[in-house]
Amino acid sequence: MTFDKRKVVYQIYPKSYKDTTGNGIGDLRGIIEKLPYLEELGVDVIWLNPFYPSPQRDNGYDISDYTAINPLFGSMADFEELVQAAKEHGIELMLDMVLNHCSTEHEWFQKALAGDKYYQDFFILRDQPTNWVSKFGGNAWAPFGDTGKYYLHLFDISQADLNWRNPHVRKELFKVVNFWRSKGVKGFRFDVINLIGKDEELKDNDAFDGKPEYTDRPIAHDYLKELNQATYGQDEDGMTVGEMSFTDIPNCIQYSHPDSHELDMVFNFHHLKVDYENGQKWTLKPFDFEELKHLFHTWGQEMSEENGWSALFWNNHDQPRALNRFVDIEHFRKEGATMLAAAIHLSRGTPYIYMGEEIGMLDPDYDTMSDYVDVESLNAYQELLTSGKTEAEAFAIIQAKSRDNSRIPMQWNGSENAGFSKGTPWLKVGKTYREINVENEKSGPIFTFYQQLIRLRKAMPIIAEGSYQSAYQDHPNVYAFERHLGDERLLVLNNFFAKEVDIDLPESYQSGKILLSNYPEMALSEKITLKPYQTLAIYQEKSGSKDNCQ
Repeated sequence: MTFDKRKVVYQIYPKSYKDTTGNGIGDLRGIIEKLPYLEELGVDVIWLNPFYPSPQRDNGYDISDYTAINPLFGSMADFEELVQAAKEHGIELMLDMVLNHCSTEHEWFQKALAGDKYYQDFFILRDQPTNWVSKFGGNAWAPFGDTGKYYLHLFDISQADLNWRNPHVRKELFKVVNFWRSKGVKGFRFDVINLIGKDEELKDNDAFDGKPEYTDRPIAHDYLKELNQATYGQDEDGMTVGEMSFTDIPNCIQYSHPDSHELDMVFNFHHLKVDYENGQKWTLKPFDFEELKHLFHTWGQEMSEENGWSALFWNNHDQPRALNRFVDIEHFRKEGATMLAAAIHLSRGTPYIYMGEEIGMLDPDYDTMSDYVDVESLNAYQELLTSGKTEAEAFAIIQAKSRDNSRIPMQWNGSENAGFSKGTPWLKVGKTYREINVENEKSGPIFTFYQQLIRLRKAMPIIAEGSYQSAYQDHPNVYAFERHLGDERLLVLNNFFAKEVDIDLPESYQSGKILLSNYPEMALSEKITLKPYQTLAIYQEKSGSKDNCQ
């Protein structure tokens, strides 16, 4: 049985959502408190970032116990109450499963270090390391105690990669997924899951990074089939998504194709690198609209033609706010926010909303480096200075690209600390919280537009099920696509710039109905003008003409 394509997912970074204890850190009870708000928004699933015991070297993605709750966030009783309360609000939970690696503080690694041969085979140990580079910089291998061997860590040195070739490892990880299923969890998001299939023989790589030896290997598909069969594949109403690192379309089709029995959908990140200079994150560059459009069209069309399925998103806990990246926020924050929302919610795939996106939250606009806590940002600042940037130049780059931009406390109201905590927040609140907060925005144009998009997906099969076809590919300012289902057609036009643009509308749509717009309604004719950051969705039930939108 395939998952429900009408569902919309809302991502919560628990540390920053709502603090109920006054310790400055968001918690599970804070999420319980806000369930009525999420029901009002209309979402079906909440994805929670990791809340397991962890040394927090990588914000909880370094897990030391897969089946417990970090006391910072509450207790197992709190979690069980959250599952039950969420169901009462018509919402299911999606948990982050970090199964490529575990913390070096996990008992498996500690037993391995103590000389237990059974647990040593849980990790990827070699006498001679390869020349691979960690995704967090530096060598991807570290000494394994005083054994003379080295262990692989594709991420932080405290995150040891697990040896999926060992069937005992797979069995233990399947137990983890089934533990949370037994708690009533219906959704799972698998972190960097396309990296689990390392080659048996690990070799040096010309590019030093080793990616071809561990990314999207054929055996990863075998492991996912096995995981599916042993765990969530037994659930009729579940939902799974795989985060794919440096992936490609053919593999993503295979991961998400219903006949593969692997995953329901996949995340890819290519579209969020269109403002990287020469592919480098810590740079400043206006976003490349042509590249963005090309990526959306290529992925949209090929996944559609081959029956793959994508997770669609602009924001998450690792990305600066999309509004700051793609929109003239000084003049068009609300129009830009609603246009960006329509560009993915009306497309083919499952939309993900990151907390605060639905009220148009912005980057915090911090004043000094002392406001940042993200280790990646602090390291990058020093590297930028070393590379010759001035303090002002380096700080401007951090301001634009830091992961802390999205991790700031949720802005609930205009009171101190944005209503997030009665204590001192673990991360400073953004400057805009007195104006941009749930209390002010809930009846405003952004929040109500998100509600409308969610309702439309549930009501109109063409949005949930229709195919994707690119449109107006050569227009320099507009990202547009068509959705087709039987005789129905939907044309979605998105003006990505702060100026008016003219569009020649095909005859077949001139008699259509405006389904959605973020500006007052207009008359449809042969030539229409899109306002700055306007989104316009035109629905045509029966297409009398076959002319396409090019």
